[in-house]
Amino acid sequence: MSGYLVRQVLASATARLKAAGVPSPARDARRLMSEAIESIAPGPDDPIPPGVAQRFESMLAEREARVPVSHILGYREFHGRRFIVNGEVLDPRPETECLVEVALARPFSRILDLGTGSGAILLTLLAERPDATGVGTDISQDALDVAADNPLGADLSVRRRLILSDWFEKVEGRFDLIVSNPPYISDEEMIALEPEVRDHEPRIALTPGGDGLDAYRAITAGLGAHLEPGGRVLLEIGPSQAGAVCQMLAAAGLMGISVHRDLDGRDRVVKAVQIGLESGGL
Repeated sequence: MSGYLVRQVLASATARLKAAGVPSPARDARRLMSEAIESIAPGPDDPIPPGVAQRFESMLAEREARVPVSHILGYREFHGRRFIVNGEVLDPRPETECLVEVALARPFSRILDLGTGSGAILLTLLAERPDATGVGTDISQDALDVAADNPLGADLSVRRRLILSDWFEKVEGRFDLIVSNPPYISDEEMIALEPEVRDHEPRIALTPGGDGLDAYRAITAGLGAHLEPGGRVLLEIGPSQAGAVCQMLAAAGLMGISVHRDLDGRDRVVKAVQIGLESGGL
């Protein structure tokens, strides 16, 4: 590989990734090359430097084995910020930004992020609201360790607390915003997942088993004790789960239930309001 032109190496890498079944081979080859060259900036018709060739080959071999690009690089971009990720946490995905946007549409001061994982949702909301404080919970200490490495500055570290907890088990107090991107993939759907997800992201963050709805059952059961009157709950859902989750929230006594779609037009976030007045309306 060393001595070949950059464009030749990228063409070969794209062919290798395509043969391995990688969904976006050309894009991934470019991303890995960009990381490999670091501060060096060879043009497409320049020979690839030896050090770059070695780094790129190592990363390319991992991607051929269907290791996610984010795990190879060690980070994932989310809502304009970079978050550390690894195999202990769910990768923050673009569709989850829908939840963040819905949250930011109304004021809030105290956030609870259930199943925080990398902490991307909680930290993004705190970064956008400098006066807010928040708590992130997770059942995995390994996930919380990753979240602890994602402070995005000393100010956010002070305003955020992480708790090892099975949903509301160790949570105290009430919050005016509760958010969660819980495991929601059913056993049946797990079979069809891409290897990057099925084999490299934590199963506990992907599926609760069965019909995929157990996390919502646990969350709705605890809202009455932890959501302030007038407070909002925002739950990311699978595209076919809106009806079931809305029914759970209604049965728990919440009002103002609505479904928000992601940029692909799929149902993605269910919002509900605790009985009481929400400032500025529902």
